[in-house]
Amino acid sequence: MVKVYGSPLCPDCRACKASLDASGITYDFVDVTGSMPNLKAFLAIRDNNSLFDEVRANHSVGIPCLVNEDGSMTLDWEGWMKAHNGKIVQPVEACSLDHKGNC
Repeated sequence: MVKVYGSPLCPDCRACKASLDASGITYDFVDVTGSMPNLKAFLAIRDNNSLFDEVRANHSVGIPCLVNEDGSMTLDWEGWMKAHNGKIVQPVEACSLDHKGNC
């Protein structure tokens, strides 16, 4: 099962969740703004992984972040959906921080 670190405050995270739901893909959503333990778990990943180098350099958050069962991670949720035959059901609203769609 894929684990999704995100927040209901993030438009991309909401689109990712809606797409996973519409595609019938089972996932574990970890709300990083919903509890301190969830935030700390996400920051431990974010602060020590080169996947987030550009995110950190741009002072962005790096959500949604999808973690596969094998531990591999991606910030490209749309690409992940396409690779898993999922459908994207909501338009992605770019976050104001980087205008790329990654919060």
